[in-house]
Amino acid sequence: MAFQPQAGAVIFAIDLVRVSMFYQEVLGFEPQLTSQDYSLLHIPGFQLIIHSIPSVIADTISITDPPGLRTDSALKLIFFVPDIGSVRQAAMRFGGGLDLPESEWKYLGHRVCDGYDPEGNVFQLRENN
Repeated sequence: MAFQPQAGAVIFAIDLVRVSMFYQEVLGFEPQLTSQDYSLLHIPGFQLIIHSIPSVIADTISITDPPGLRTDSALKLIFFVPDIGSVRQAAMRFGGGLDLPESEWKYLGHRVCDGYDPEGNVFQLRENN
């Protein structure tokens, strides 16, 4: 049976492999298709495409370590996870990170925390209660 997503998003990346591995290892996305230009990942109901930034543009972008956060983006993806603490540890191992536990808050019955991937793309986690 083919995977039928209800929603999805595209993240543009300089290092396709590193960013793709981050979402696989940290948030449990499964690879579905991969090429030199993109990696199509999925979790139940959601499809995430990591797409390479063309080299003519990528050559003008510098990613620092830790990465500068892209907080001025018009979008922030939200992922629901069973345990923010375990995601925090995995994010650090794979080049990203989460805000400190003191920065977490409650919203609509969820524990909430912002994080970022290895290229500074900001996302939000909501821990299922």
